[in-house]
Amino acid sequence: MADAAPQALRAILHRSAALERFQVSHRAPAEDLAWIADYHWILHWDLGEGGSHRQQVLTHPSVHMTFLSDGQARVVGVVRGVFTETIEGRGRVVGVRFRPGGFRPFLGAPVSTITDRRIPVEDVFGPAARSTADAIIAAPDPGDAIALAEDLLRSRAPRPDPLVLEVGDIVDRIAADPALTRVDRVAAAAGMGTRRLQRLFADYVGIGPKWVIRRYRMQDAADRAASGTDVDWAALATELGYADQAHFTRDFSATIGMSPTRYARACAARR
Repeated sequence: MADAAPQALRAILHRSAALERFQVSHRAPAEDLAWIADYHWILHWDLGEGGSHRQQVLTHPSVHMTFLSDGQARVVGVVRGVFTETIEGRGRVVGVRFRPGGFRPFLGAPVSTITDRRIPVEDVFGPAARSTADAIIAAPDPGDAIALAEDLLRSRAPRPDPLVLEVGDIVDRIAADPALTRVDRVAAAAGMGTRRLQRLFADYVGIGPKWVIRRYRMQDAADRAASGTDVDWAALATELGYADQAHFTRDFSATIGMSPTRYARACAARR
C-alpha cells in the first residue's frame, strides 16, 4: 500500500507545535476505491499519563470515517468551522478521507444532511458494521486496520457515479488555482450554470461552492502566515480575491480565532 503525500497537513493549525504532540501518516487507497477515497490516515500519540493536547484543524470539504482507540467509530460530515479535538494519554485513530462527493453513494441522501454532524458508522453501514469497527480498532497493525476499513467500503458495493468524479475534479481545480475566487468563474470553467453548481455541491459535497473557495483560500493564507511573519498582507488579500485587507483580516480572525499577524508570530515562536 503506497504512501500518499497529500496537502492535508496544511489543514493542521499551529502545525509545527502540533507535530511535536502526535504523528500522522497517510496511505493511498486501493485502486478500486480511489474514485471515492482520497487516502487513509493514521494518527498516533503518546502524551504520557494524564497528558492531553487540544488540536484545531481547518478542514477540507471532505467527509471522514474514523475509528478511534477509545471505541468510537463515526462518520464526520464537512465541518464548516474549525474542527477541534482533544487527545489524551496514548492512542490511535485510523481514518478514511473521502474525495469531495465520494461519500454520496454510501449515504444515499444529500451530503448536506450530515454537514457539521458526527454519526455512528452503523447509521450508514448497518448494525453489522459495529463488529468490523471493533476489529479495525483492535488491529495492532495499521495496514490490517486499513484493509478491514476498505472491506467495509466494498461491502456496500457503491455503483459508479460519474458525478462523483465531476464534483471531485471541480473541487481539485478550486484547491489548485488561487485565481478562482468567484463562484460564477468556477461554474463557467466547469461548463455549467451557477445554480446547477450550487445544487450539485449541496448534494455531493455537503457545502456550497462559495464556502469551498473561501476555505481553500483561507488555508492558503494560514499556510503563508505559518511560513513566516514577513508577509505582505495587503498583497495576499488581493491575491486571494478580497476587496481589501480589512475584509481579509476579519475573515481570517473569525475563522482562525486570531489575526494573521498574531497567528504568524505564534507559529514562528514554535519553529
